[in-house]
Parts: sequence; C-alpha cells; structure tokens
Amino acid sequence: MTIDHLSGGRLIRGIGVSGPQVMEGWYGQPFPRPLDRTREWLALFRQMIAREAPVTFEGRQYQLPIAGGAGLGKPLKLINKPLRDHIPVYIGAEGPKNVAQTLEIADGWLPIFFSPYRTEIYREALAKKRPGFEVACTVTTIVTPDVKAGLDFVKTSLGFYLGGMGAKDRNFHLDLARRLGWGPEAEKVQELFLAGRRAEAFAAVPEEMADEISLVGPPERVRERLAAWTASPVTTLMVTTRDPAALKLFADAVG
Repeated sequence: MTIDHLSGGRLIRGIGVSGPQVMEGWYGQPFPRPLDRTREWLALFRQMIAREAPVTFEGRQYQLPIAGGAGLGKPLKLINKPLRDHIPVYIGAEGPKNVAQTLEIADGWLPIFFSPYRTEIYREALAKKRPGFEVACTVTTIVTPDVKAGLDFVKTSLGFYLGGMGAKDRNFHLDLARRLGWGPEAEKVQELFLAGRRAEAFAAVPEEMADEISLVGPPERVRERLAAWTASPVTTLMVTTRDPAALKLFADAVG
C-alpha cells in the first residue's frame, strides 16, 4: 500500500457524477443515465488526449460536433501535447453498478466511506481488478488522545452526507450506509437532519461507522488500526490531516 498526502505529486484526473439535486439544480444537466455519462466522458477524454485526429463523437449523452445551434461546429484537435500519452483517470463511485463500471474502464477508484472491515460488499467487483488498478481511498486521520472528540468530528461530516447530501428518497450515501450494515441508524440520522435537528443527527451517527472509515486516536491506536487498511484492497491511502506529526506517524509505519 502507498500512503499519500494529497496525490503524492502524481498527475491524475479524478471524476464523478453528482446526484440529481446537484446535477440538475446546480450544473443544469439532466441526471438520468449517469453511467452512460461517465463512460462517454472518459471515452471522449481518452480520444482528446490521444490527439490522433480531430475529435468526433456520437454518444447518447455527448455529440461532437453537436447538431443545431449556429451550425458551425467542426471537429477539433487538442493543440497542446500532453507530456504523457496516458493520463490516469480515477472515478469516484458509490453504487454497485458504478463501482463495477469503474473497475472496467478507469485506472483507479476513489471510494467514499470505505470500511476495511466490510470489504465483502465489493468482493465481486474487485475480483475483476486489473493489474495496476488503484484503489485510492481518502481517510480522515486525527491523532489525539481523546478518541471520542476525534470521532465526533468524523460523525459531523458523516451526518451531513447521510442527512442532507441527497434527496429524502434518493440519497446514494444513505444507500451505501445500508449496504455496509448501518441502514436503520443512517435513516434515523436523515430523519433528524431533515427535521432541522442537526446536533441530534450528528450525535446519532453510528460511532462504529465513524471509527471504521477513519483513523482516530493516539499513535498506538492509529498504528494498530492501520493494519486493517494495509490488509484491505486499498492500494493508496490518501491521508487527510493538517498535522505533520500524523504524517510522520504514517511514514514510520510503512518504513
């Protein structure tokens, strides 16, 4: 396993399609068929970077040149030549079909709320992992003697995702919590959050969930729990911390 702070200096491209509230309410794009959108975008990106010819594309989501408008669109070719012929693309995916497609078409997967203790929900998809495919997982890391205070910070972030980042009946983060085994608890978080009782919602986030998806505690506890991540399918652990001591802890842990 590689442990990175941010991206370790590597040039990668990370993508992901937001849920319907953001896609349609902020980006002004229709949400239906998100898997098509991701697959076509990646095919277009690869074609553009290859610079083999002016780009034309006839997909369900994207058409280049697009019909209509001024009627003056023409195939174009990227002027700048990338330093590499292949730029790795990592996809942020949550749902089972999205994760499976990511394993098929991308160079890496950016999971969210990954628990190294519950990897069985990804077993079928990860069985098809190609050599060199990266599972690059962000993990909130808080080195502190006060485990409860550290986990309360993680629970606050989780509470926003489970309670407010998605529609009541279509919240993909909530769906993932269900697949991980925390369905009733996550549904209670959403109920409280949507009722405007945010402090109660954050408190209701399962402490076990917060603990499993993060690394919190004194150095010896963080080192002990890091073993589960090392044994998991995660290939790169992206440490989110502002604490230089935490980074040194990881550097020492992996030699």
